[in-house]
Amino acid sequence: MSNKEENKDYFNHYPDYEEDILVLNVPSGKVPERIDTYLSTLIKNASRTRVRKSLDEGMVKVNGNIIKKASYKITGDDIIECIMLRRPPVKLVPQEIPLDIVFEDNYLLVVNKPAGMVVHPGVGNRYDTLVNAVLFHLGITDEIEIDFNDVNADDGVINDPGKVFASDEVRPGIVHRLDKNTSGLLVVAKTTEVLSLLQAQFADRTVSRTYNAIAWGTRLEDEGSIIGNIDRSPIDRKKFAVSTKSGKYAKTNFKVLKRYSIASLIELKLETGRTHQIRVHLTHNKHPIIGDEDYGGNINNYKGVNGELNNLAKYVISRSQRQLLHAKDLQFIHPITNEKMLFTSELPEDMINVIKILEASLLL
Repeated sequence: MSNKEENKDYFNHYPDYEEDILVLNVPSGKVPERIDTYLSTLIKNASRTRVRKSLDEGMVKVNGNIIKKASYKITGDDIIECIMLRRPPVKLVPQEIPLDIVFEDNYLLVVNKPAGMVVHPGVGNRYDTLVNAVLFHLGITDEIEIDFNDVNADDGVINDPGKVFASDEVRPGIVHRLDKNTSGLLVVAKTTEVLSLLQAQFADRTVSRTYNAIAWGTRLEDEGSIIGNIDRSPIDRKKFAVSTKSGKYAKTNFKVLKRYSIASLIELKLETGRTHQIRVHLTHNKHPIIGDEDYGGNINNYKGVNGELNNLAKYVISRSQRQLLHAKDLQFIHPITNEKMLFTSELPEDMINVIKILEASLLL
């Protein structure tokens, strides 16, 4: 499915917007302020993008007059009438979906997630997620209503999925996540207490996560660390990038396990857990993960060079339908028994096949 088709499905997969009608009385003595800034600060979950949409569509009045300019200055004693569009609550449905459960007890379970499965529901993913599957596995039959209005209005990404799925009403407790097209291990809490304790381990960085990636290029040092703040890309807000001016601190440790003619098999350990961290860090260091269409990994980096390398690269791309990134090892302390828990997941078939192709090229 193309990105265009995915985006279309993304928005068709969610109920239509509803209208919230608000009347706001600006306090006397209020210092003049831009109306978009004022409303986005005052109204819960209303980003400036959502406010500007209401302005553009003539849904905002000040003292009875329609205001369309975001730069309009409100002042003390103004009366603002505003219609804000919001998503209605979504019903989360337990679904009978096969799960590869590596470990389970009364408190948590460790799942080996396949590539292609979304971890938790979002604005465009109400069904067929890991959460839908685990709900069914835990014997939950009733639908659960979730309010997804705490989202980034630019891209529909939940700002704090941990907060949404850590509530008393929602099970299971999603402790951490993997990208849709990243395979491998993750832990899911069954109770609020266990969720809180596991989240604390992640916050304290006492959880060990090791990944394997097949990335373009062979010039990465044998081992080392990639350090760089990660923030939303200024070019595409659905993506992330290394930033020297903003973002959150991120550190990825790496070790090259094997070098091939055009790519490297790399082991990576996270010291922080930022969104798309490994993918962004490797791309920033000119070693994008093979198959990663968001960060340049689906582009033939050997086009126009030696014919054999060019043909090999094209073939590898044809066999890589997603970013070749796998969460291989997961280690944490069981929050109830205090046992040291270590789990390993073997590389999936698609990564093994690409490695075989690269290994064969070394023999030619």
